[in-house]
Amino acid sequence: MGARRIQNELKRLHSISLAMATIHKVLCQNQVKPVVKFRRKADFIRYERPVPGDRVQMDTCKIGPGLYQYTSVDDCTRYRVLRLYSRRTAANTLDFIDCVIGEIQRFQTDRGREFFAVKVQERLKEYGIKFRPNKPASPHLNGKVERSQKTDKAEFYATVDLSVDDLKALLAEWQHYYNWEHPHNAHNGKTPMERYFELAEQTPYSDAVHTNYQPNEEHIQEQNYKLELELRKLKRCL
Repeated sequence: MGARRIQNELKRLHSISLAMATIHKVLCQNQVKPVVKFRRKADFIRYERPVPGDRVQMDTCKIGPGLYQYTSVDDCTRYRVLRLYSRRTAANTLDFIDCVIGEIQRFQTDRGREFFAVKVQERLKEYGIKFRPNKPASPHLNGKVERSQKTDKAEFYATVDLSVDDLKALLAEWQHYYNWEHPHNAHNGKTPMERYFELAEQTPYSDAVHTNYQPNEEHIQEQNYKLELELRKLKRCL
């Protein structure tokens, strides 16, 4: 961990507040090598949606045997919702969607089977939410949720016992900490909730979101991307 992450972890886990200069001094005294940073391209442009709810990235990851985390990340604010389940199933996806619901315009996922079940896509249509899965072999398009899950493994799961009975309660505390207290470099040190409140007046209400939703333009999509493309071609020809 770098000095800033050490500062965050000391405050979160031990309620110890230290200045960055103090942490740097201790690291230097103990001859700790600096964290290696990869140089970004000179023309790097950070991609993000303009308002909260415009696009929410959703994904799942395996934490341990019989333990899977469902994760949603708001593309604009980085606000996250986290839940643990024993399996990746359509039923659990439906339950997770109900935990995430707000002024959401579209969900973006990979091509996992748990997202393509008909009842999952029909539930999204009921809520007036567009379903926008990525092309195959394109994890970079869901980069925010992928990166956030890496943070969970490094900063949360590495500090807890996965066998404890209150693991879900601990995850809820971590979710609250991440959304309300965890500074984010993309927001110049502001938390996801601080960024949300900054954009609250620009965020459309659910009525406006439903008005812009066009149900006739949405259809049940196939997990098989090639089959989906063929079906689209046939519809254009009809």
